[in-house]
Amino acid sequence: MKAAEAYRFRLDWFVSFTSVVEHGGFSAAAQALYRSQSRISTHVAELERALGVRLFDRTCTPVELTAEGRELLPHARGMLQHLQAASDDAARAARRVRGKVRLGACPSAAAHLFPFLFEQSAKRYPGVELVLREGTALELEAALLSGEVDLAVRPLLPVPSSDALTCRTLWQEPLVAVLPAREAPDGPLRLADLATRPLIAAGDNGSRGNDHAAAALAFERAGLTPEVVFRTNQSQTLIALVRAGTAIGVTNALAVLTANTEGVRIAPIANEPRTHEVALWWRTDRTTTKPAEALHTLLTEAPLPNLNLA
Repeated sequence: MKAAEAYRFRLDWFVSFTSVVEHGGFSAAAQALYRSQSRISTHVAELERALGVRLFDRTCTPVELTAEGRELLPHARGMLQHLQAASDDAARAARRVRGKVRLGACPSAAAHLFPFLFEQSAKRYPGVELVLREGTALELEAALLSGEVDLAVRPLLPVPSSDALTCRTLWQEPLVAVLPAREAPDGPLRLADLATRPLIAAGDNGSRGNDHAAAALAFERAGLTPEVVFRTNQSQTLIALVRAGTAIGVTNALAVLTANTEGVRIAPIANEPRTHEVALWWRTDRTTTKPAEALHTLLTEAPLPNLNLA
């Protein structure tokens, strides 16, 4: 059949025809389709005229299909099934998430999250292009505000300077001490012990916010002022300096657990709560895109990091 010839037929004719068969009569079909019986009868009659055949033997009670009606029935059903499948496919395509989403993360969070995100986004959101970048807490704050990233995973501290950012905490972790391998402390160290020695701390040299980072606040709450000789956001740099005997380190647990700690020892800090909180950040003054919503969902479903220091 040529496309133009299809205009001779109306879809509701076939719907009424198959409904009469499935429900056992014109009256039952009318009730199922919420139409009048006369409308159903008219549809079937018009289909019969268009085809030039009789589809039902109306002398029987209930009506029965003629030979021509029995031959048409599987074609009519198949046509309606194909139409339903096309409609379902179109609806799924409309719901399918497509587009680009940009996520920034601090190094330790990136080491934990990025493998999970690459795997799960490919499985669940194949139409989403995931763009990942690493940065410090302050760099990620700036990237969110400038629109360079859509979402960011960074610590709660230092507190962002803009009220346009909001967050959801993903996990908490303790601060730990990083010592040369030759040192073997008996149990956890106290902040007071650490404050007597030169320290390498997590943070940005010469940047704002270091006084409000988790390590600085922990010492401040204890009434201590340690000598910080260097700050770095790269855990391998911190470990290398400790290994060389430059100083001891204080950083968040995940930063060292995702790094090569050969040549150093990791020690818990006594009475130190999990003050390093990592959160998912986004802007409140912009409409969230569907790809960003999809990534937001993945991030909230990501497994918590293993923080076992043993």
